[in-house]
Amino acid sequence: MTVAGLIFANIHDACLPELTARRTMASVPFGCRYRLIDFPLSNMVNSGISKVGVIAHDNYQSLMDHIGTGKDWDLARRSGGIKILPPFITSYTSTTAQRLYTTRLEALIGVTNFISKSTEDCIVLSDCDTICNINLSDVIAQHERTGADITIVTREFEPSEKFRPEDVYSVSSDSNNVITDISAYNANEYRSSEISTNIMVINRIYLLGLVNDAASRGYIDFYRDVLSKILQRGTVYAYHYKGFFLKITSLESYFASSMKLLGEDARTGLTSVEGRPIHTKVRNSAPTLYKEGSKVANSYIADGCEIEGVVENSIIFRGVKVGKGAVVRNSILLQDTFVGDNVQLNCVVADKDVVIKDGRNLSGHTTMPFFVSKGTIV
Repeated sequence: MTVAGLIFANIHDACLPELTARRTMASVPFGCRYRLIDFPLSNMVNSGISKVGVIAHDNYQSLMDHIGTGKDWDLARRSGGIKILPPFITSYTSTTAQRLYTTRLEALIGVTNFISKSTEDCIVLSDCDTICNINLSDVIAQHERTGADITIVTREFEPSEKFRPEDVYSVSSDSNNVITDISAYNANEYRSSEISTNIMVINRIYLLGLVNDAASRGYIDFYRDVLSKILQRGTVYAYHYKGFFLKITSLESYFASSMKLLGEDARTGLTSVEGRPIHTKVRNSAPTLYKEGSKVANSYIADGCEIEGVVENSIIFRGVKVGKGAVVRNSILLQDTFVGDNVQLNCVVADKDVVIKDGRNLSGHTTMPFFVSKGTIV
């Protein structure tokens, strides 16, 4: 069975407006050296998928810069490879011509040309707000074995998680893994112990038929208007994923998910899975310089940094400078942030190229991190 991939780069931008004002959700930095797209893209590449389309909406310059030719994922190929699919690229064949998509279904309608011209048997769909290291080969094998039209990857619901109703759907399935009910997430009513990860395998011809039918009927929601109407056919199956999983739904969850990287579960379940590395753009930088008097504890620090002060329980991206006497705790400092001397930071998320001058004291809370936007001088 041959498989291609489709990744949605923008549809969850509204969840994280602080970091998506100038970039797509797909290109949001995460974990010292990664972008969010690295996780679904690596999942596909590690499972042998060599043709991937990335559906972009707007603000995708940094996404294009990050992906480049796709060589860091072994996708710089004459046939297949990775393709950015911006809006209006095939507007002459699209019913949504000259109108930016706002939903998953509208995004699929906008790339109907890509789906129809592909020759693969199946399409793997994945979002960029989900962080996991999943063996998609197992999902595809189950999909083929059961003869399903659609296989949705599900996971257990954690009551501590906070979602927007439009972003999460509860899923119920029978003993044969056939999905019997899909309903919008309701904070006051749990119909199922499992939710959709928005990772799914769909037969390509079947997907094309669903998209064309939805376009002709004016449907806009893939779950409510399409999936919920075909469940009675018994060809939508669940794949129960039990591995490490994170979902970015807000700045608070972005902060909490980043902090989980400091734990052993993330290292063993996300970035240290044998045979399934997380690929990203390679940047050759000098090793981080730890000057005399510096102190670092329980932190991830990328290369190219210069540390003179104290860093504890923090995520430090490439090219960050922490000045003498500065104390950085429980914070995330994105690329090329400058922290001056005698600065105190606690629960701070600083975007790229931020300058925090000497003696400043910034503090937030784990439920409301103090955010500093890109290029700001404090």
